[in-house]
Amino acid sequence: MFQLLRYYAPYKKLLALAVLCNLLMSVFMVVSIPVLQPFLQILFNRETPSDAGTAIATGSSFEGFEIRSKLFFNQLIAEQGREKALLMVCAMLVLVFLGKNLFRYLSLYFLAPVRNGIVRDFRQKMVNKMLDLPLSFFSNERKGDLMSRFTADVQEIEWSIVGVMEAIVREPIVIVGSLAFMLYISPSLTMFVFGLLLFTGLIIGGIGRTLRKQSGEAQTRLGYIVSLVEETLGGLRIIKGFNAEAYQRERFAKENRAYASTLTRIYRRRDIASPLSEFLGITVVSVLLWYGSKQVFSGTLSAETFITFLYAFFNVIDPAKSFSSAIYSIRKGMGAVERVQSVLNADLLIRDSENALEIKAFKEQIEFKNVSFQYQNADRAALENISLTIPRGKMVALVGASGAGKSTIADLLPRFYDVGAGQILVDGIDIRQLRTRDLRALMGIVSQEAVLFNDSVRNNIAFGNENITDEAIEAAAKAANAHEFIVQMPDGYQSNIGDRGSKLSGGQRQRLTIARALLKNPPILILDEATSALDSESEQLVQYALERLLENRTALVIAHRLSTVLDADEILVLDQGKIVERGTHEQLMAEGHIYCKLVELQAL
Repeated sequence: MFQLLRYYAPYKKLLALAVLCNLLMSVFMVVSIPVLQPFLQILFNRETPSDAGTAIATGSSFEGFEIRSKLFFNQLIAEQGREKALLMVCAMLVLVFLGKNLFRYLSLYFLAPVRNGIVRDFRQKMVNKMLDLPLSFFSNERKGDLMSRFTADVQEIEWSIVGVMEAIVREPIVIVGSLAFMLYISPSLTMFVFGLLLFTGLIIGGIGRTLRKQSGEAQTRLGYIVSLVEETLGGLRIIKGFNAEAYQRERFAKENRAYASTLTRIYRRRDIASPLSEFLGITVVSVLLWYGSKQVFSGTLSAETFITFLYAFFNVIDPAKSFSSAIYSIRKGMGAVERVQSVLNADLLIRDSENALEIKAFKEQIEFKNVSFQYQNADRAALENISLTIPRGKMVALVGASGAGKSTIADLLPRFYDVGAGQILVDGIDIRQLRTRDLRALMGIVSQEAVLFNDSVRNNIAFGNENITDEAIEAAAKAANAHEFIVQMPDGYQSNIGDRGSKLSGGQRQRLTIARALLKNPPILILDEATSALDSESEQLVQYALERLLENRTALVIAHRLSTVLDADEILVLDQGKIVERGTHEQLMAEGHIYCKLVELQAL
């Protein structure tokens, strides 16, 4: 719970005002208790005893207060009359309760931006952290579960913790004030109240200890459900094509039943708090009525004082129930907090060193020196002792079977992952000594899967670039052979392309990504063969765009169709994370080994 306090720091002024208003509300609420006594005194037509002076001098503090109060109101009745005195007392009650409810509203008024602000901060911190985390983190997490943490868990924090903070702040003040008045009246009667709070707290606390664990389990299961829904929506074509609807339904139903069962246990435990508190309260009230009535019958306590004590006691019961419910909610919400914190506290494995160097231009070469790398939880190394050099302005191609390590090499260069052993040097400097932002600014990436966003054509081409003119965007689109189909869209460059570019064909999506890379105009290009999944016509258009993109650039190209890398300055053939052949196309064909066989297979 204390780890949440730092999230309140930016709102300490508003929180202080809310606490002040809660304090004033509690004062008015506590004041309303003794104000009730003169009303009862006038109503019951009590007279002040003749030995009032002696009682004031020798009696208890409360007896003296009680007799002074009776003297004052007897005098008021004598001067103003019973009806007018009663009217004055009623007006006093109205003013007291007006103050109480006014400050109650003001406390909620000041807490509203605190509540919403903390939830907003949680969401912003989650997004900021996700953008900072390395790709290795996401390879070990379900996307649906991360989405659940961002949405459902953060919402749970609002409902279960931030939403009940007013009760945590307000109710203890009311309880303490009411108990203080009750102790002032009768310490013996007040012991019953302490017994109730202690007994209730022990029982409620015992029941609630498992809520935190069960809540975390429920949020995890909800993450699985969101992940399954995301997979189902993304794979509908395959599900239907393989007649796997029944399998997917049962898979979802299993998780859905488990989630519902967990929630049922949580709700049953949570919902027992209020009726149990009420039952315990009524039990103690019954004992209190019996014990207090005995004191009234014996003359130890006046009837109006006892009724005032009961009113004070009920002022404790309701806040105590609210407070116990709030503790319940907080226990439930801490499960969600732990899931969110597991993301916020995740290690940033890729980070700049304290004295990271700036790099503004690429001048000489890229060099991989004895690089090895193994993915987390993998059985074998993805790369072993890789060494290669890419001089400025040259193109190096990577070929080989799936899983050979081609994409791993491409991911290590922009520091999506850090090498396990060896070094990657840019202009003779280890990339781990460079500012990551500067390093990636030198590079443009065109992947096999066209990564686009649910936004306009213009914003997708200009993505990551600031202060870009429409003329520059249009020039990049023309160079990528994209301008013609863009101007035919309903709103031209302002047309929305749908989720992941769903309104465009595969070739159109790839040409937009190439236009994006052309606009950035990077000196280093990482190209994961962008034509392998296209038809012949689209491939030709994209190939023309790629040729323009590759002009005068240093390029690392992952080749799926070997016909696209015939002119590469060097071709590296990878197998199980090792370089098994290297040379130009002509040299490798002359050797007649793995590369030659791959070319022959594709020629077939």
